[in-house]
Amino acid sequence: MSEKYKFFEGGLFFITLTVVGWIDVFTRKEYSEIIIKNLNYCIDNRATAPN
Repeated sequence: MSEKYKFFEGGLFFITLTVVGWIDVFTRKEYSEIIIKNLNYCIDNRATAPN
């Protein structure tokens, strides 16, 4: 895994997750809300990478 953040203007990205015990996080509302809340936090508070 890369140790540096990479930002690209206008890019399209995906994430890969590992879930302990194969919990169905996207069909359980309480789990999906936690994921969405944390992704929104990352969007709002992302750090800018040095060039």
